[in-house]
Amino acid sequence: MSINYDFGDLEAFLAVKETGSFHAAANRLNLSQSAITRRIQKLEEALGSQLFMRSTRAVRPTLAAKRLQSRAEAMLQDARETSQAMRDESVALAHQRNAVVTIAAIPTVIGRVLLPALSEFRAEGNLARVRVLDVAANEVAEAVAQGDADFGLSSIPIIEPTTEFEPLIEEQIVVALPNAHPMTQLDRLTWPSLKDTPVILPSRGTGNRLLIDEALAKERHSLAWSYEVQRTSTAIQLVTQGLGVALVPETAARSSNLPIRPLPTPIMARSIGVLTRIGYSEPKLAQTLKWLIRRNSDRVNVLQ
Repeated sequence: MSINYDFGDLEAFLAVKETGSFHAAANRLNLSQSAITRRIQKLEEALGSQLFMRSTRAVRPTLAAKRLQSRAEAMLQDARETSQAMRDESVALAHQRNAVVTIAAIPTVIGRVLLPALSEFRAEGNLARVRVLDVAANEVAEAVAQGDADFGLSSIPIIEPTTEFEPLIEEQIVVALPNAHPMTQLDRLTWPSLKDTPVILPSRGTGNRLLIDEALAKERHSLAWSYEVQRTSTAIQLVTQGLGVALVPETAARSSNLPIRPLPTPIMARSIGVLTRIGYSEPKLAQTLKWLIRRNSDRVNVLQ
């Protein structure tokens, strides 16, 4: 059965029922009296029932009108609630599309920690734009401390007094070797063997270089470099070209498919974690993304 009336017809019916007058109903709905009459006639034809008894003095509802009233009120209320919910949802979606979550991260943790969380963030329907500042560890700390990022992903626990560090996972520093390099025949390396080949180290001031220098100093070892680079990706490219061996985080080395070997004692490991500005109330979407990063990191730790 087709439905040949609409919400406007129901509104006209209720207005006439409540005011007892076609003229008063027209004034309430800001319509002409003839428009109200047409809507009532349309509704009566669609329902196959007379709704009002008309006379020169009064408009009296029929039994059919009395039965229709509660149903018409419920239908219109449902329609209003649906429209309001849709408007609220549209506003929420528009807010999400306009929202921006900014993350400062050292490049070597993006693939392992951030990207899986971003995929889940989108899969769960979050529409916020995400800005990633891929910078060095000290710049991550500065961006978080100065409010340029909602939070950071870094390997240096605290270098800014206004930030706090939450460790998530640990990974070792390893030696990435060129394919067919003589050291690939060795299961374990020694410090003397590293001194006999060109070594690629992170630049001073980077988080990885700080970790390496501190570990060597504790064991009273020294290591001369042939190449010094700012980014781990550059070190990997140099190794790929056969220019030397590089001390790099294990994740970066494995993603390059280069042969890797563990370092001699001392074992060098770095903590990767979330850096947050103390006292900063993060937007809800930033909190959601951070939670997904934590959850993904828990999975990474289980797989290690």
